[in-house]
Amino acid sequence: MFQRLRRQYSRYTPEMVERVCGIPKELFLKVADIYCSASGPDKTATVSYALQLNQSTNGVQQIRALCMLQLILGNIGRPGGGVVALRGHSNVQGATDFGTLYHMLPGYPAAPLQGPHPTLTDYLEKTTPKGGYWVNNPKFVVSLLKAWWGPAATTANDYAYDYLPKREKADAYSHQHFVVGMYEKKVKGFICMGQNPAVDSPNAKMARQALRNLEWMVVVDLFETDTAAVWKEPGIDPKSSQVEVFYIPGAPAAEKDGSITNTMRMAQWHVRAVEPPGDARSDAAFIVDVGTRLKALYAGSKARRDRPVLDLVWDYQPQGPKQEPNMELVLKECNGYTTEDLTDKDGAPLYKKGEPLKTFGHLRDDGSTACGNWIYTGIYPEEGKNMALRREKPKAGDYLGHGWGFAWPANRRIIYNRASADPSGKPWSEKKKLIWWDAEAKKWVGNDVPDFSPTMAPDAPRAKDGPFKGVSGTDAFIMNPHGLGQFFASIVDGPFPEHYEPFESPTQNLLSKVQTNPLAKVYNIGDLNKLGTPDRYPYILTTYRLTEHHAAGMSRHVPWLSELFFGHFAEIGPEMAKELGIRNGDMVTVETPRAKIKVRALVTERIQPFMINDKKVYQVGIPWHWGYQGVMQSARGDVTNDLVASLGDPTTFIQESKALLCNVRKEA
Repeated sequence: MFQRLRRQYSRYTPEMVERVCGIPKELFLKVADIYCSASGPDKTATVSYALQLNQSTNGVQQIRALCMLQLILGNIGRPGGGVVALRGHSNVQGATDFGTLYHMLPGYPAAPLQGPHPTLTDYLEKTTPKGGYWVNNPKFVVSLLKAWWGPAATTANDYAYDYLPKREKADAYSHQHFVVGMYEKKVKGFICMGQNPAVDSPNAKMARQALRNLEWMVVVDLFETDTAAVWKEPGIDPKSSQVEVFYIPGAPAAEKDGSITNTMRMAQWHVRAVEPPGDARSDAAFIVDVGTRLKALYAGSKARRDRPVLDLVWDYQPQGPKQEPNMELVLKECNGYTTEDLTDKDGAPLYKKGEPLKTFGHLRDDGSTACGNWIYTGIYPEEGKNMALRREKPKAGDYLGHGWGFAWPANRRIIYNRASADPSGKPWSEKKKLIWWDAEAKKWVGNDVPDFSPTMAPDAPRAKDGPFKGVSGTDAFIMNPHGLGQFFASIVDGPFPEHYEPFESPTQNLLSKVQTNPLAKVYNIGDLNKLGTPDRYPYILTTYRLTEHHAAGMSRHVPWLSELFFGHFAEIGPEMAKELGIRNGDMVTVETPRAKIKVRALVTERIQPFMINDKKVYQVGIPWHWGYQGVMQSARGDVTNDLVASLGDPTTFIQESKALLCNVRKEA
């Protein structure tokens, strides 16, 4: 496989990097030398990436390339290594962990499909591999069903598996899919919490019309966002909007109890500092209230189709005038607990009924355990003990701070950490030692929780059965069936990452006859999704964030944050500005085939032209925080994402908003 990898990338020479990317060969080689020399027994290098890699029609493959590079260099599973995503929000990891992605259940089991998975047996047989730690998938899924439907989930009814919604098809339910569904009037209602699709959606002009096509929409947020005000967008006749909007005031983190999980998988608990003002409540209170009302509306129904609502476990003890739920009860459900007394394999008592589980190793697939998210088991190991709330000072030598918060799984700080020791179990170097095999104690010891059985000796053969089936004592990557790191993968758009140009590009693909990712999603919405060519749109456009602003409108409602910028702008380089007769502060129009926006020009040396295939190409950078809502004039401006096309990566369907074509002209 390594030889195949060499052949695949033999075309990717430093000279080709210069032609395709515009990075001088000498600079590329210097960076490569520094990076590779920081990888070895005594050194590790980290790759940190932001949304430039994600937001592309081959975004998954670009990030996979980083993982493959780190595998080759030995920078996975060791202190200071890894691939780090620089997220724009504090809880992106936590939201993903708990199943907000449409194709995954909490803890990452696949969401079932209607055709292939009609029964629990079909689902488990087709989604559970034959080796690696995912052989425990039945324990994770059955325990999840027990957490959601409790006593109603029994062996006789496949643990209420038929209650679980099934996807019609794999390609159907991403953000872009359902916005297009709104536009086509196939989606009737929408509950929008903590996001602002009127501004943050790609092809946002189309998205706002889609929102106006809804019959009803509930917006839960801190402020009246652009989405909540979509029916009165400037230039739009409110009477032409079909949607009825219900705005519910929400509460920020400081006004509610709960947790966030950051990029390093660390969950940290925040305790409410003050009560939210007026009618504002936490999002948890809103969700629990809606669920309670639905159960009341369905009460007394004998219809089988209503059982998923009526049988739902929904007791979070809301209290006080705002009926805020007890979030530690939510945490206990996520952690997992027993539904009956449990014993070990020798019959010795393990747990009494109702006790929290201490480890996901105790999960069962016989209905005796309930668990809302197996990777979080251990975060609430006993009544009243919230591991995410810990603020212990690090113990001597614990440079990973195991006493601070809780890192899933099992408070392990570095996953795949078997790779931090050589095949015999010795650290690769004293400087980078993390865990090692203690032959006298016959267990793994060191500075982290082992990411495998702590008593599995380095020379242990591949296990023939049990929770580590197919994994040997030298295998670090226990979630793979073979226990090994993997270059060749079954990804939708190919087993090896391949370079494709963005759908709007100033050049031809120099590495392939295929210009763009052939499996990328192009949404069929006619003229609303026209694509540009370099003859009419000669400049490269990229969108980005500002440190001073947050996401799609939060900071626009806070005067002392809004005034940190004079208003919306496009950043262009001096050379381009001179050619177009644009001076700093001039009003300019930036146009793509989808829309045009008016902003001020910010002329800066930071934006330099590219030399791509021996052709000079200018770049334009535009932040995307502005919209028509906000407390000050400087907070309001045209919507950058109006310019972005409705395109998607074939695996995640994330938009291509970091590489577009545009035209720029000075306003008279």
